[in-house]
Amino acid sequence: MAKVIIHAAKKKSRINKNIYGHFSEHLGRCIYNGLYVGEDSKIPNVNGMRTDVVEALKNIKVPVLRWPGGCFADEYHWKDGVGPKGSRKKMINTHWGGVLEDNSFGTHEFLEFCRQVGCEPYINGNVGSGTVREMSEWVEYMTFDGVSPMADWRKENGREAPWKIKYFGVGNENWGCGGNMRPSYYADEYRRYQTYLRNYGGNRIFRIACGPNAADYEWMDTVMSIAGPYMDGISLHYYTVPGKDWENKTSATGFNEELYYRTLYRAAKMEELVTRHSAIMDRYDPEKRIGLMVDEWGTWYDVEPGTNPGFLYQQNTMRDAMVAALTLNIFNAHSDRVQMANIAQMVNVLQAVILTEGEKMILTPTYHVFDLYQHHQDADLLETSIETGKTGLLLGEQVPQLTLSASEDENGVMHITAANLSASEPCPVDCGILERKAGKVSARILTGPMDAHNTFENPKAVDIQDFTGVSVTPNGLDFTLPPCSAVEITVE
Repeated sequence: MAKVIIHAAKKKSRINKNIYGHFSEHLGRCIYNGLYVGEDSKIPNVNGMRTDVVEALKNIKVPVLRWPGGCFADEYHWKDGVGPKGSRKKMINTHWGGVLEDNSFGTHEFLEFCRQVGCEPYINGNVGSGTVREMSEWVEYMTFDGVSPMADWRKENGREAPWKIKYFGVGNENWGCGGNMRPSYYADEYRRYQTYLRNYGGNRIFRIACGPNAADYEWMDTVMSIAGPYMDGISLHYYTVPGKDWENKTSATGFNEELYYRTLYRAAKMEELVTRHSAIMDRYDPEKRIGLMVDEWGTWYDVEPGTNPGFLYQQNTMRDAMVAALTLNIFNAHSDRVQMANIAQMVNVLQAVILTEGEKMILTPTYHVFDLYQHHQDADLLETSIETGKTGLLLGEQVPQLTLSASEDENGVMHITAANLSASEPCPVDCGILERKAGKVSARILTGPMDAHNTFENPKAVDIQDFTGVSVTPNGLDFTLPPCSAVEITVE
């Protein structure tokens, strides 16, 4: 039995809603046929944006969306994606599949999509192949309310009023596809570029530096030491790859229990990464002014058979749901430093929350975890202690059987999210709640075999159900989680 103690009166950090953010790149069918089908499409749309996708994302209250990449960001030249669509430059997407990019989805379209979903835009600028002037003029184009060449051009292109743009990333993966830079070189480049990201009118740019790849602690230390005072946030990228290497990432659906647990074990490394990178940041920023932005995370498997290998299209199972539940609970626990996280990616790419095929759309198990967890957004993290056993087949690759978060929202309602990571064993939970009596309790659950997934033929194979297995006790709650399950418990 797992034992949990929730201290209802001990509020810790605020869980920034942007921890539940998403990422969309010009990669495969994420943008085209995913978010955007064009104004003339037979698929229902508003201004070219898929209505079904927009409504699904509104349902989970997507708070922030990162665009246009990814590796694509450092070969993207924003001026090619504005103005009349017939005259926009065409290019080959050399990073992802060698397909034609016609730039029909550009700045105006992205910001229109964010408007429809109701989320904040997070724009990633081009350092690798762009210029300071190009990046500076992009911010001017979007946010300046006055007379200037860029503001006038925006108005000519149909947008009279400026947009509000808060989050702006200065480069992406500049240690790799963004220029193969050394950390000290990038830090100096960051200082130069960010100087010219002007705050026009009431708009205030939250400047995000390119942080490390996974466990590259030297990158974090060097960039923080040189550029820390000039940034508001710094990124971190980490992907869960269960195979032996990047060339053998294994199947998204054809896996055994050993690979299931290895995936969770490698996903759980996020705890160590966030802890150690936060410790480095604490040395330079003890007041925690600078946010850690985990703006790419998720599972990465072999592509589905018969699909373009450059499109990174993979299925999504209950294994991915468990990765999402585990990872989001880690981010909640570190919400004193983690201010944003962006799952990779939103639609049809990697650990997507939505898959589309022509007019059809399905919600993945990962989507349903975001649904269960949405009430943590901007809630207060509650101090929680957990005693739980380990689960897994190999001694060196085990994970805690139970992962859990608890928070209180602005209305005083407590939300508990918990997941049983065991593929085969139920998890009884004795959940004590101090300084509060549990009143009305309701719960929802997502559960199924580890390889269960939704298909276009059977879109509801994995879905959220009401969970009636929670009992109120004099000291709190008792419940038993089925194997491979995630639950949301609401305590009023």
